[in-house]
Amino acid sequence: MNPGTNQPDRPLPVVIQGGMGVGVSSWRLARTVARAGGLGVISGVAPDLVLARWLQDGDPDGLVRAAIADYPDQEFLAATLTKFFRPGGRPAGKSYRPITKLDLNQRIDAVRMTALGAYAQVRMAKAGHDGVVGINLLEKVQLWTPAALLGAVLAEVDYVLVGAGVPTHLPRVLNGIAAGQPVSLPIDVAGALSGESYDITLDPTVVVPGLTAPLKRPTFLAIISSNILATYLARDEATKPDGFVVEGPGAGGHNAPPRKLVLDESGEPIYGPRDEVDLAKLATIGLPFWLAGGYANPDKVAEALEHGAAGVQVGTAFALSDESGLTEPIRRTLVARLRADDLNVRTDPLASPTGFPFKVVQLPGTVADPAVGGARERICDLSYLRTPYRRDDGSIGYRCASEPVDDYVRKGGTVEDTVGRMCLCNGLSATHDQAQLRKNGTVEPPLVTLGADRAQLAGLFDQFEENWGAADVMTWLMSKVAVPVG
Repeated sequence: MNPGTNQPDRPLPVVIQGGMGVGVSSWRLARTVARAGGLGVISGVAPDLVLARWLQDGDPDGLVRAAIADYPDQEFLAATLTKFFRPGGRPAGKSYRPITKLDLNQRIDAVRMTALGAYAQVRMAKAGHDGVVGINLLEKVQLWTPAALLGAVLAEVDYVLVGAGVPTHLPRVLNGIAAGQPVSLPIDVAGALSGESYDITLDPTVVVPGLTAPLKRPTFLAIISSNILATYLARDEATKPDGFVVEGPGAGGHNAPPRKLVLDESGEPIYGPRDEVDLAKLATIGLPFWLAGGYANPDKVAEALEHGAAGVQVGTAFALSDESGLTEPIRRTLVARLRADDLNVRTDPLASPTGFPFKVVQLPGTVADPAVGGARERICDLSYLRTPYRRDDGSIGYRCASEPVDDYVRKGGTVEDTVGRMCLCNGLSATHDQAQLRKNGTVEPPLVTLGADRAQLAGLFDQFEENWGAADVMTWLMSKVAVPVG
């Protein structure tokens, strides 16, 4: 057994491929990285939505249906295929059929759909090799977490990575799911009174009738940005992860806010020495850790190992690879503009309704384009980032700072909190080529996120004229490390 992990007789991966967006960390990407000796990671955000839209798009090569053909709950599988699968895909002008949202009531069909969606992606990522595969979740998307974990564990996922919050309860939840026992997860509710608490429960044997336990418990890596959080999580066996991914402010997607929020002239957060992790102090905890955010080149990989890290996590280089889940036009545009040094990635303190800063690529035709974003009708129909809140009568409602302003204010929010917000759920889905077609004929515009340190990619641009594959990235990253790839 590796120290601090649940992976017996396996060397720790030197390279972790980042879990990005909604489907950008595709199963193809994760599978290729795993085959090459890294930890291939799928995005665990919105697995129910991704599966439903795959099926509605016709699953032309049959890989999705093949991956879920042996799902333990055959009755629910059959019902799902009847509801969503469209041979030949959606007719022209047809919108995607909506799926049931999860809330504190945890409706069983919605829970089962989330579990099945996570199962499908992990199964596809693990097919045809014996490498290691992980799933990345956002702590902020609490209402979907237990169901997604159940599906991933059923598919024998090797690692679980969780960021964008404080994943205090994840070790306990993973232990319970692996044992086939009921688990609960506390849920943050805005405006809750002193002494009030809320949680959701999941019984694996109810969600998947006939489930046989125990299941393999995956290794849990907490994504952190401070020594304080690492020490807090490691102090108690109940909250202690198996390792850490240390994300600096240069990493794509959500970033932890700086210790003191100060904005520069362009409105971006300023990060300083107080926001840096003391790696020597982190090492004294005794758990393996990986460094992320500006480590995407061979020299930085070697540097991370010299600092005592187990390796690095890399996102952007993989997001731009052939196997990425980005639409091909977006991917090619990003590569071309990066080559020309004509791409601005902004750390936007307002874009995400979570309140976390979010890296947004300033790209024409996307939500970041003022003409496009300004013309988009505000709507919250996917709702992964909405916040439960306590109404005056004690009941629970749900709101999102990216929803229509009047709706948000009616639910107790403030107009100020809606300014500058973007719909990440719809925007990231469109980036993965699953854009919703609205009744008025408009198509949801994409929203693109990348890491900020583009200079790290110079070596890839020197080697490859236009495109590169994920295996190429692995070979390049490991070129100065005395560890064989694959």
